[in-house]
Amino acid sequence: MQGASSSKDFSCSSSKTHRWKYDVFLSFKGEDTRKSFTDHLYAAMQRRGIVTFRDDERLERGKPISQEPLKAIEDSRFSVVIFSRNYASSTLCLDELVKIVECMKVMGQTVLPVFYHVDPSEVRKQKGSFEDAFEMHQENLKWNFEKVQRWRDALADVANLSGWHLRDRYNIYDFASRSLSSYYILKPFKC
Repeated sequence: MQGASSSKDFSCSSSKTHRWKYDVFLSFKGEDTRKSFTDHLYAAMQRRGIVTFRDDERLERGKPISQEPLKAIEDSRFSVVIFSRNYASSTLCLDELVKIVECMKVMGQTVLPVFYHVDPSEVRKQKGSFEDAFEMHQENLKWNFEKVQRWRDALADVANLSGWHLRDRYNIYDFASRSLSSYYILKPFKC
């Protein structure tokens, strides 16, 4: 199957030969946004016929990481990264982010950051909770400095893209129901 990734190689296939399975891939930290913003955004996209991948799996400690989200990133035209306070504390989110950046660079995938109750400069400069998360990762992965650096680089790449900064309740729900879901309908897809 063209564009499939193995457990060792997560490379993206060329967009010229790729068949899209999803319009949008949502990357988010579940405990921060699943039962609030992400659910509203997902429902708004579903209502508008936007085929969206949202990983609903809750991974148990000691269980293998599913390759399904990484494959779904490859199979998506767009990725929406919802940066929240604890996003960088999740190695799963950071692995998704590396894959998203790879597909952005190789396939020209459109990546849209959403800053959910976090200041965009805090994410870009990796300060506050993002700095704390990376200090923890560096301590836990002393033997794998390169992996932590890939996470940092991917975070910086996406945080420096133009996106949305959501701070208040009205702004968040208006955005979920109108702004982003309309963006996908109106913007022509790259084939």
